[in-house]
Amino acid sequence: MSYALRPATLADAPAVTALLNAIDVLEIGRPETDLHTIEAEFKHPETDLARDSWLALDGETLVAYGLLWDESEGERIDIDHYVLPEHQAAGVLLLDVMEARALEKARANGAARAVVHLHLNVKPTLDLALLRDRGWDTVRRYHVLRRALDPAADRAPEIPAGVRLRPCADEADRERVHALYQATFADHFDFQPRAYAQWLQDIDGAGLDWSLVWIAETDAAGDAGFLMARDDREAMGWIRSIGVTREARGQGLAGLLLRHAFAVFAARGRDTVGLGVDTSNSTGAPRLYARHGMSVHYAVDTWEAVLSRP
Repeated sequence: MSYALRPATLADAPAVTALLNAIDVLEIGRPETDLHTIEAEFKHPETDLARDSWLALDGETLVAYGLLWDESEGERIDIDHYVLPEHQAAGVLLLDVMEARALEKARANGAARAVVHLHLNVKPTLDLALLRDRGWDTVRRYHVLRRALDPAADRAPEIPAGVRLRPCADEADRERVHALYQATFADHFDFQPRAYAQWLQDIDGAGLDWSLVWIAETDAAGDAGFLMARDDREAMGWIRSIGVTREARGQGLAGLLLRHAFAVFAARGRDTVGLGVDTSNSTGAPRLYARHGMSVHYAVDTWEAVLSRP
């Protein structure tokens, strides 16, 4: 079977969303990809659709999709790769062109090699033997967690003395959240430092409801933690990230922020909330989420390939 490859355009976002939702159903049992998420990726100022996106078509039918991006400006390159299970040959075509482009990008950054990462469901539609045969291997596992919400039970938590929560109300608060994010995630696996303007693009700041971003402040430490949530995903309310500075950990701030987010989502009529977590997180986040009633929805592995072909 022969496939046609071409770059994606913004007009392809609905077809890509439909493909990813078809793959969601196969991998996790339900569609969880939103059109606005794909459109935000396509519109990101650092996304070069003409050179760093690929559609594989069987006639007029989209059967595989890939996107490459470079946040490190060094050797680290990220790719997304999706393929319908009956079209593995199209998946191989995408891997061929994406690996070549990743190495080209890394070398343009001045690196001698490309260290490429790809996130895949632990039981993906891509045949994992194809990756292993090319030298890819797993380096990390993440869990997507979820929790049912009950407006009667998930009420606003009591704020301890000496602690304050405030919504992200202005540009100064946004800059503060960025600083807290950079500080609290700096030691996390695969963290890539990003300047304020770049970070705003990464989180789709223009489309973010900033009233769902909160800063935790204490008398002793000042601004010491944050939580970023989104309510624009059809499947569930979503906690994008939560962080507490090293000096303020162990004081219950993360749990307080989490319970506050649960209460806000429940009051908005949401019945489920979710988030993603590194299972090897050194701050104890998986245990925190388990204590607050969150359980595994599905698991994702980070696959890595080190490319240095002549």
